Amino acid sequence: MSNAVNMTTGNPARLIFRLAVPLMLTNIGQQLYGIVDAIVVGRGVGVDAFAALGACDWLVWAILWAVQALAQGFSSLIAQRFGAGKEKDMRHAFGMCVWLCLIFGASITIVFVILARPLLTALGTPADIIDGATSYLTIIYGGTLIVIFYNMCAATLRAVGDGKTPLIAMAVAGGTNVVLDLIFVMIFKWGIEGAAAATLTGQAVAVILCLIVLKRSPLFKMERSDWRWDIPMAKEMCGLGIPLALSSTIVVIGGILAQAVINSAGTVFVAGCTAANKLHGTLDTSAVAIGFASSTFIGQNYGAGKIGRVREGIKKATIIAIAVGAAITIAMFIFGRPIVGMFLDRSVENAELALEYAYQYVMIMSAMLIGAYLMNLYRYSLQGLGNTVAPMFSGFFELGARLFVAYVFPIFLGNFGLFFMDGSAWWAAGIFQIVCFYKTLKEREKEVSRS
Repeated sequence: MSNAVNMTTGNPARLIFRLAVPLMLTNIGQQLYGIVDAIVVGRGVGVDAFAALGACDWLVWAILWAVQALAQGFSSLIAQRFGAGKEKDMRHAFGMCVWLCLIFGASITIVFVILARPLLTALGTPADIIDGATSYLTIIYGGTLIVIFYNMCAATLRAVGDGKTPLIAMAVAGGTNVVLDLIFVMIFKWGIEGAAAATLTGQAVAVILCLIVLKRSPLFKMERSDWRWDIPMAKEMCGLGIPLALSSTIVVIGGILAQAVINSAGTVFVAGCTAANKLHGTLDTSAVAIGFASSTFIGQNYGAGKIGRVREGIKKATIIAIAVGAAITIAMFIFGRPIVGMFLDRSVENAELALEYAYQYVMIMSAMLIGAYLMNLYRYSLQGLGNTVAPMFSGFFELGARLFVAYVFPIFLGNFGLFFMDGSAWWAAGIFQIVCFYKTLKEREKEVSRS
């Protein structure tokens, strides 16, 4: 695989940035799925359908973040084996990754398709949008295997330093999604269900393209023995992936409880928060990319026993994260209002008020955005060191901060206080994880020096 990169030698900042940039573009492409869905539904169907899309946000993220965390956690073992030069073990780890993703993906699909409407009901979703929200959510949950296998393929490629292939796959998939969105929603008039179908079809295209590259790679020339079930390795991989998924689940629980507060403010307020939340993922998507790149760098170098390079790499990655976060903050302060304005036709009833809510929310998030970059950087860097327990506990800091803001700030600031939820959660979890990272790094240094 010509795009694979051994990160145990060379300039750390250049290597991390080189991997992070295509990952940023890949993640932006993935976020565009939701943004295109929102724009097409908002302008092509109306405010109620747009609000229905927003009522699903946290419930969609519950699955997306969980499967992304599982795949990223499983791939940490692949990165460590690759960095150590153990290619046979790396292929076996990939085989186990496929089995585990199949098991978890099928289980999640069955459970959450059944729970789609009960979850929306429990959140107090307004009666005028719950049917549309249920249809959208059921289709998305039904495609969980597609989502987890894309994340598995992309995480595996990143583990060996290949950020280009997921980027190309996502670009093609993104184009497919845009075209199908327009056809299904604007021409066929399938409404919110058409947007869901377009999203999953685009993701399936990305899976196929990544699998083609993996199959052709000499690094992943799989033999029958590579597919054997290995209980010790399965336990090790679950120990890396499940705590991260639990961390995401804890965060999502906070978001879901906060969504219930938002839903109580009415359909127009929900629509405004929907527009902001569609940008939420795009604002911090580069943070996740830098975190993934740092995780790969740290995982490979930790596997090779090069702790000095780990320490140097995290310092460089922190500078990159702060710089990118600051740049995006400035850009949103300048261009935030016209960007938010894309989601709804201002001539439609209540659209102007919904867009004003969205703009206020986005500006507060942007002001606190560097916290998201530090949180994601250190969360995934801890994973690279093999510590997934600290990121799991950081989820409780996010949960606590989000709920405190959701239930206390409105007492003094009204609904405007809800806009501080995300930023407060980012900073609370980020500070905790920075402390945990350097504590873990000292422990790893002692382990390597003894070996």
